[in-house]
Amino acid sequence: MTETTPGIVIMGAAGRMGRMLVQAVCDSDQARLAGAVVREGHDWVGQDVGHAMGGPAMGVIATSDPLEAMARAQGVIDFTTPETTLEIAHLAAQARAVHVIGTTGFTDTQIEKLVPASRHCTQIRAGNMSLGVNLLTGLTGMVAAALDEGWDIEVVEAHHNQKADAPSGTALMLGEAAAKARGVTLSQVADRGRDGITGARTEGHIGFSAIRGGDIVGEHDVIFAGKGERIVLRHMATDRMIFARGALRAVLWGQGRPPGQHDMIDVLGLGR
Repeated sequence: MTETTPGIVIMGAAGRMGRMLVQAVCDSDQARLAGAVVREGHDWVGQDVGHAMGGPAMGVIATSDPLEAMARAQGVIDFTTPETTLEIAHLAAQARAVHVIGTTGFTDTQIEKLVPASRHCTQIRAGNMSLGVNLLTGLTGMVAAALDEGWDIEVVEAHHNQKADAPSGTALMLGEAAAKARGVTLSQVADRGRDGITGARTEGHIGFSAIRGGDIVGEHDVIFAGKGERIVLRHMATDRMIFARGALRAVLWGQGRPPGQHDMIDVLGLGR
């Protein structure tokens, strides 16, 4: 590790995803842990992150002050909440640090509020950081473009029982890919769950269903249902570390790039 190795700050470091991100950075020979941010009042504050995680010292003290942590960093990985991410976006812009956003649950208005910060730093946002899911997104767009509206599209997702938002960010990403391929706006054709007497399905709409239970890491199916046949595209995640590795890949990819907004399709060079 050298002084030129990018320093990375992990937001929400004490959480389940945060701990994995810390570990992914520390295991990499291409990045170094420059900071770990936790909420104010958390018992990690003032502790060495390694000790807080029950292991050897890492030489990084956890803080509740993101500005302090980012002052010495070249990148920040952020899997927190939309409100927190909006605050971090402004700090990343000030620090000219690459901002990798794995946060989900944004409203359209909140997504628009991320744009000004991206004029001053490289911003990479994706509903899912895994290679497999982003390949699935590309395939979803290809299939949707090849089939007409006589084929109904349903996105079914399953996650653990602690997940706060639904549909998942990944499900919405898949829906966006399908809608874009059909030349429509997702918000105008999305059916988010059904209950009671709903009537017949509206042709061309994209449906979403969410399952919550146990410790399911993440499962996503995109179903194209036609007359007499179905196409099902599926991705199943069994280890959350895939998201941490993808986020690390993204923050390294962003080093030295000009300001702007990107996603994992850009990072992975999968084309449009």
